[in-house]
Amino acid sequence: MKDVVYIIDDDVSVREGVGDLLRSVGLEVQTFASGQEFLDTKRADAPGCIILDVRLPGRSGLEMQKILQNLSIQLPVIFISAHGDVPISVRAMKSGAIEFLTKPLREQELLDAVHAGIERDRARREEAKLIADLRTRYDSLTAREREIMHLVVTGSVNKQIAGQASLSEVTVKVHRGHVMQKMRAKSLVDLVRMADSLGVTAQPARAK
Repeated sequence: MKDVVYIIDDDVSVREGVGDLLRSVGLEVQTFASGQEFLDTKRADAPGCIILDVRLPGRSGLEMQKILQNLSIQLPVIFISAHGDVPISVRAMKSGAIEFLTKPLREQELLDAVHAGIERDRARREEAKLIADLRTRYDSLTAREREIMHLVVTGSVNKQIAGQASLSEVTVKVHRGHVMQKMRAKSLVDLVRMADSLGVTAQPARAK
């Protein structure tokens, strides 16, 4: 599926002009006259970004940005405005916008911003997919294996783990091997990185 750019602007000439520019470089484009139209439309499961006009009828662009955040819609936002006042641009950037462009738009500047937004979203989606995969692997561990994993990634050696978990060192080694295999970790450093990504470095309750 093509990368998608969502244009939210009440000016039809802007929607058409920007849309034609983006389509000319092979991007999929969806246009909306208001933020509500965007919210009411099913979004494609593809990397993308939003081009959002600051001044919209009804909810402003800044209000729309807050709504997107509250709804966990994490598409990067590029603000455009015919009123390039500094306070609004500062608020937009502090709230997470990746760019603030003033009309009339410079084609290359807009294209650069759009490509940067799409690449950021692509990286976010890949990271989310990786975390979901890691979570599935972690969920496949038994309670005892999770306990051993947490002790391993906090730096405990097998002898210490055996004492803390009331197990023999041989049993610890077996569980540790199962953890490495199920998590598909190539090394201790790899396992630590996985645990950090999952946010599970704190030791869980002892398995029974």
